[in-house]
Amino acid sequence: MNPSFAPASIVLAVIAIAVLSACSSKPAPEPLRTVRTAEVRYDNTRETNRYVGTVQSRHEINEAFRVGGKVVQRKVDVGQKVREGDVLAVLDDTDYRLAVDAAQQQLTAATTQARQADSDRRRLDALKGDGSVSPSDDEKAQTAARTTAAAAEAEARKLDLARNRLAYTVLRASRAGVVTAVRFEVGQVVAEGQPLVSIANEGEPEIVVDVPEDDLETFKSSRYNAWLASAPGDGFEVALRELAPQAAAQTRTFRARMKPASPRPLPLGATATLVVERPVGAVAAAAIPAAAITQDKGQPAVWVVRREGAEPYGTVNLSKVSVHGYRNDEVLVSGPSAGELVVTAGVQKMAPGLRVALGAPANVEATQAAR
Repeated sequence: MNPSFAPASIVLAVIAIAVLSACSSKPAPEPLRTVRTAEVRYDNTRETNRYVGTVQSRHEINEAFRVGGKVVQRKVDVGQKVREGDVLAVLDDTDYRLAVDAAQQQLTAATTQARQADSDRRRLDALKGDGSVSPSDDEKAQTAARTTAAAAEAEARKLDLARNRLAYTVLRASRAGVVTAVRFEVGQVVAEGQPLVSIANEGEPEIVVDVPEDDLETFKSSRYNAWLASAPGDGFEVALRELAPQAAAQTRTFRARMKPASPRPLPLGATATLVVERPVGAVAAAAIPAAAITQDKGQPAVWVVRREGAEPYGTVNLSKVSVHGYRNDEVLVSGPSAGELVVTAGVQKMAPGLRVALGAPANVEATQAAR
């Protein structure tokens, strides 16, 4: 054998071995498809409605003058805190002082006449013993005494009324609270009983919302939570205190007043969101992402993952479900057993018996809490 051909033979042999090895090796297995899942839970599934309302005081009154006149002093502004008896405004009292003086003069005249009539009656009584006074004159004297006494008493009451109306020219707060509205200015002529100042009690705040007629029956037997627009992360429980028995004429809604379950301060006039949770019905239902719903022979179904022991993978199979309702991006279903995992993304690429890898589960309750 020619030594010059040895290296070529060795090269050919190596190539042949490599080709045979390549032909005999198996192809690498296809990686498992990773899917997102959600756990089926039937505990405490509730329907949720939201209503936007405002914070108002349970006790708010409108102060008004009990007499009319021209305003000469304004003592309060919006947002100012007042105590019971504080002066809010003052009217021009010139005419009312004149009325008091006139009533005083009329009372003096009536009192004088009453004294004169009583004196005449007493003199006639002294003369009745010798028969010099006729019964008619005696009767007239008695009547005049009683009439003038009654007239004097009436004038005294008129004087009291005039003094009261003079006192009414000063408007005072009938209770302590914070001023929420002022509807007049100095120099304005106001009428008797015209609302001028609103005073609210900050100690008993309420959330006021309007409930549509369709939600009225379920609204009464629900759980309530609320939060303020200024503090969306600070939710608190509230209770239904009052529900209007009659719908508003224009909106056809029923006014509901909610009070905090535990006393807490709330800024008056703030915007509040009321969350009303109620059971979906007698049949237990689980909330799963709407993307998990597919069809099996025209019926709603979901892909359920059957896990293989404790391994992070399993096989998928179709499972029919009953749909009880929708809310936002979720659907309420029943059928799968509690604790089973349903595929929530890529359901159109699933096939019966397909092995999949489990990704991070979608926590429905966490999603609800975040919203």
